[in-house]
Amino acid sequence: MKNHDIVEKNIGLMLFFVIIAISFGGLVEIVPQFFLKETTTPIEGLKPLKAVELEGRDIYIREGCHVCHTQMVRPLRAEVERYGHYSVAGESVYEHPFLWGSKRTGPDLARVGGRYSDVWHRAHLYNPRNVVPASNMPSFPWLFDAIVDGEQTPKKMRALRTVGVPYTDEDIAGAEAAVEGVTEIDALVAYLQQLGTLPILQQKR
Repeated sequence: MKNHDIVEKNIGLMLFFVIIAISFGGLVEIVPQFFLKETTTPIEGLKPLKAVELEGRDIYIREGCHVCHTQMVRPLRAEVERYGHYSVAGESVYEHPFLWGSKRTGPDLARVGGRYSDVWHRAHLYNPRNVVPASNMPSFPWLFDAIVDGEQTPKKMRALRTVGVPYTDEDIAGAEAAVEGVTEIDALVAYLQQLGTLPILQQKR
């Protein structure tokens, strides 16, 4: 009996070799990314999110916006023409967790910053049908009344600093005051308005 026959007729042995093959392939694909300059170096001008924007990002995640909207423009002609410069790893160095995504029920938001006014975003989030009649996006009216809990903001910044986000002591000390009295809708809009606004990311807009 040939060796491959032994493996094919023994499900446990086959499973063992499949796991070995997948693990080896994964290591070869993933591990080098941790050492490539282009994936670990922030792009020119990249800065950590401000306190209000950071809270807005957490609201964005909490409300499930990332489930329907990707933040990853693929390097394809149709995508670049519609959304702008394709996404690069260096713009996401400070992102924890990444929000690239793969499913688009709604348009990609990686370059949405500055494309619409704050008033438009507020109207859209209050009732999407008011500005896009055919939209199937849910409404988020509660964001207009809820106030950001600034007590947690410094803690979030300190946690992010431990994984490499360069928040300063001054940033952390002023975080709670920066979000005091800010509504969740204003924080979310602030987050959306900074997406993809660095000059290097607007080269092909």
